Amino acid sequence: MAKAPDRAISIPGIGVAVSPAYATLVAIFGLMTALGIAAGLHAMVKGHLHTLGVTREVPWGLLIATYVFFVVTSTGLCLVSSIGHVFGVQSLMPIAKRSVFLAIATIMSGFLVIGFEIENPWRMPIYNLLSPNLTSNIWWMGTLYGAYLFFMLVEFALLQKGLHKQAAISGLMGVVAGVAAHSNLGAVFGLLNSREFWHGPYMPIYFIASAMMSGAAAILFFTWVAYRLNGWEMSSKMEKALRNTGKIFALLISVVAFFTCWKILSGLAGKPPGKYEAMMAILKGPYALNFWGMEIMAGLVIPFAIILAARARNIPAMALAGGLCILGIFFMRYDLVVVGQIVPHFHELGVLGPEYYSYMPSLHEILIALGGFGFCGMAFLMGEKLFQGHISEDH
Repeated sequence: MAKAPDRAISIPGIGVAVSPAYATLVAIFGLMTALGIAAGLHAMVKGHLHTLGVTREVPWGLLIATYVFFVVTSTGLCLVSSIGHVFGVQSLMPIAKRSVFLAIATIMSGFLVIGFEIENPWRMPIYNLLSPNLTSNIWWMGTLYGAYLFFMLVEFALLQKGLHKQAAISGLMGVVAGVAAHSNLGAVFGLLNSREFWHGPYMPIYFIASAMMSGAAAILFFTWVAYRLNGWEMSSKMEKALRNTGKIFALLISVVAFFTCWKILSGLAGKPPGKYEAMMAILKGPYALNFWGMEIMAGLVIPFAIILAARARNIPAMALAGGLCILGIFFMRYDLVVVGQIVPHFHELGVLGPEYYSYMPSLHEILIALGGFGFCGMAFLMGEKLFQGHISEDH
């Protein structure tokens, strides 16, 4: 059972008793959220041209990468948790409630960030209905992610009421919408034949695989953190669920590593124009540290080694692997978005110009991105108290 916090205090407006340390964390994440919203509003008033670091040459930057990171993680949480809750694998049932809540929190964080990246975000819901463009991947992305969020909210509400059969149906609809939305997000990149680094039919499949890896990593990390914060000891059912999640996580790391190897080989073989120069930027150029240090080592190699060393049994070790992987995945998204744009269009024609376009996030972009992370952290912490640790078993 939960330990009574020393000198418990209540969160204003909610009345839930928490420890001072817990309340401090909520306040820090709340402050990050407020600063991010303030920076976003200021950027909208002053204009993106004067506040964001993106340019005509590199129009997508940190905010797009952060949005992709959050929605990828959300879809992965939905897909991994659905193995138990929707498809009936009993050993993974204990992770369902928290995973669905985290899926909602992460996609809302992504919407917060992309809302400030789009200079006039209110136009999207209005014209999404008034003038739908069925040939646009961006239109489908907004529509499908909106449907996905709706089904996730319904599923979570039904889980809270104990209506598991109905929740499984809504969860299945969420899985369908999530897979469609996420593969479509991959198509947003993969169908841009003017950007050789992104172009290719494998991109939607890669997005689904990496999403599930993100989801498994988030389940391991946040579940362990939640139990530490709540002062609970894990039951045998939850430990078994996390061990099985760890095995799935290791498999998904292998799949993403396979995609990564072939991405490198396809970018080097024959030196394809545009793609080869972008590949050089991450292998030994300005983004090499991001790629080798964060994507490969922190995101793939070290987590996989930890899972193997722990034999998917040591929960704290697997949580560490999950946390490192989440960090590496963020850089994976950042590199994907930015490196795909830095090669000049006419580079292969010998036109004089810079070898690579430069991009540096502005203070506004950094604050907005941190605001997204702050909102996600605050939602996670408050959700643990508001929904009693998402109890679905004996603690």
